[in-house]
Amino acid sequence: MNYRHAYHAGNFADVVKHAVLARIVEYLKRKEKPFRVIDTHAGIGFYDLASEEAGKTGEWRDGIGKVTGTKLRAEAQALLAPYLDAVRAVNDAEDLVHYPGSPMIVRHLLRRQDRLTAIELHPRDAASLKARFEGDIQTRVIELDGWLALGGHLPPKEKRGLVLVDPPFEEGGEFQRLVDGLVRAHRRWPGGIYALWYPIKDRRAVAAFHAALSEAGIPRVLDIAFDIRPAASVPRLDGSGMVVVNPPFTLEAELKVLLPELHRLLALEPGSKWSLRWLAGEKADA
Repeated sequence: MNYRHAYHAGNFADVVKHAVLARIVEYLKRKEKPFRVIDTHAGIGFYDLASEEAGKTGEWRDGIGKVTGTKLRAEAQALLAPYLDAVRAVNDAEDLVHYPGSPMIVRHLLRRQDRLTAIELHPRDAASLKARFEGDIQTRVIELDGWLALGGHLPPKEKRGLVLVDPPFEEGGEFQRLVDGLVRAHRRWPGGIYALWYPIKDRRAVAAFHAALSEAGIPRVLDIAFDIRPAASVPRLDGSGMVVVNPPFTLEAELKVLLPELHRLLALEPGSKWSLRWLAGEKADA
């Protein structure tokens, strides 16, 4: 377990992932009934952008640093507002010095009746996360392998909510674990929303992942892909994606407004692109 998100916090992938996450949570808040968000690979939840780790890569400068310093078109700005409010909430002034991870973003957006379960396997990170949420009756932090949460922790008692699966991709076989974990989870809780993050680095692996999801028998699967540069002859992190199962009916239209604006800010090289594609469902692409 040598992956440390502190090196990458606030980068382009975080911006896209957390913007999508915030839109799903905001949709769930449309109904008064409570919901639960289960974050299976929660990390430490809070990152210092002035730390040695963040300073070594500086990735946040080409991510959240560009977004907070630029005025977007009004409709996109409104859609991004809940996410950016969560970022501002961990910064004392106009200066951007901290970045919230997914559990902090979700917690900022929750209402009194909603709940968060944050799961983290790394002992030190789990301890840090528990300390951060100590005394918070709406948040439960569990030190556990997040893949196991896709079995025994579903369905939640609220019967409404979202499962965020954001593995570090530091070991082989993570794409297959995503497929297997999703199939297992969907069998237990077919009505839940699932958001699965993945890197766009090995294009063949991504294509095989999409094919496996298309054939998994899950009715509604939307894929969000966001490249910052075109494919190269040598594998590198060219972009990131999210697969959303049972996406809110509003999400596709919202992302058609939001993604072009984010891509205009975050793309590093000409020829890169973003896409929305149905892998399964009535709108599935051929």
